[in-house]
Amino acid sequence: MLAALRTPAGAKALAAAGALADKDPLTAASALRATGIDPGLAAAALTQADLRRRARAKFGADAALMFFTRAGLEQATRHQVAARRAERLRNAGVTRLTDLGCGIGADAIAAARAGIAVTAIDADPLTAAIAAANMSALSLAVDVTHASAEDVDLSTVDAAFCDPARRKGSNRVFDPAAFSPSWNFVTHLAATVPYTVLKLAPGIDHALIPARAEAEWVSVDGDVVEAAFWCGPLAQVPRRATLFGHDLVELSGDGATEAPVGAIARYVYDPDGAVIRAHLIASLASAIDGNLGDPTIAYIYADGRASTPYARGYEISDVMSFSLKRLRTTLRERGIGRLTIKKRGSALEPEQLRRDLRLDGPNELTIILTRVAGAPTVLLCQPLA
Repeated sequence: MLAALRTPAGAKALAAAGALADKDPLTAASALRATGIDPGLAAAALTQADLRRRARAKFGADAALMFFTRAGLEQATRHQVAARRAERLRNAGVTRLTDLGCGIGADAIAAARAGIAVTAIDADPLTAAIAAANMSALSLAVDVTHASAEDVDLSTVDAAFCDPARRKGSNRVFDPAAFSPSWNFVTHLAATVPYTVLKLAPGIDHALIPARAEAEWVSVDGDVVEAAFWCGPLAQVPRRATLFGHDLVELSGDGATEAPVGAIARYVYDPDGAVIRAHLIASLASAIDGNLGDPTIAYIYADGRASTPYARGYEISDVMSFSLKRLRTTLRERGIGRLTIKKRGSALEPEQLRRDLRLDGPNELTIILTRVAGAPTVLLCQPLA
């Protein structure tokens, strides 16, 4: 059906489907068929229109020209993350890149736009065809090949980027042994191609970080989206947290230093997930002159009000041991009706707790459910501007 969508009739169907993207699916399908478009082509066009709408967050204006599968879109790199990676590669002197497991082409697109000559490989024939269609749609001279990464001749490769597939059918795969290409291939790639970058799920075990590689965790608007291992000459620091939001900011360190543990202070800071994943809590605590309240919980407490892009800050008004009855009484006395519940290190379910509290009042508050020195604790606080 991809070939049909790339014909003049397919382009017409896609344009019509795009105009109906905000309609109810049944209404849109009926309207499209009423124009005389083949039912199969109409269904495919409506699916693409929906995927293109969803893809705007990752690809911006490019999404309107591209082709997608649901799995391919889900695993694709966000455009700003891919562009930043391409910039690092270009600045490291990379001029030719082999993209092993290119998916629908997000990283190949960014690298090509950065002036890097790209060869893209994918083991799935449909995915490779979609990547090729996307390069054509965006007028990029990227050679896309359907092949297994293990079969590619890497002897003359300048640099390699590998994003192993982490799905079996519609299910996610969390065991690296089940990745494609194989984990054995992935871990030995840097020995063959020193300039290698590996893209992996953010939950990857730190024990799997290659020796002397830089391990980077990336978040976009507070959502941790990937880990990337920069191997060989590409490694700059042991650990890095890269945060995309209003601005691009990076925090780096050795990832091995332990943060100090001490008392609760006036302010509490909730670090970005990329900082936590990168094991850079100690670096952030040092930067804001703070400490942990519990060695196993990543909340940082500080006496001073710090301006940091790496954490959300709150001013604490009260600290109490957790008791549902006492908490309910305190919140009702303060007329709290709108409650934000954050938690780390607590087994309580926020929505169930909200129902149990049965609040009704005009005021608003944030509570943090956590542990301090091992004890269940509630912090009553207000977010800092």
